[in-house]
Amino acid sequence: MKRVLLPTKSFLHLSRQLTRKNRTVAEDLRLALELLVEDAFDPRLKTHKLKGKLAGSWACSAGYDLRIIFQFVQHRGSEALLLEAVGSHDEVY
Repeated sequence: MKRVLLPTKSFLHLSRQLTRKNRTVAEDLRLALELLVEDAFDPRLKTHKLKGKLAGSWACSAGYDLRIIFQFVQHRGSEALLLEAVGSHDEVY
């Protein structure tokens, strides 16, 4: 099932910062977002539910040390992904 991606301002800001520093990160992020649209539980993403202060959110891998934090939400009658944050493991958790 294809889903719509809804990036927050914070996600856009963080992704711009990351991609300016490293073009490899830009490609990893692009590929991960394409996989998220097609299937948020694709094994390559290693999608998992978060606990603690991030309970209700999910995380997936977008490369070796790059994580995307998101939530499943409803948008215009269909399921969408609210993209909350992106960064290294230590930055987003």
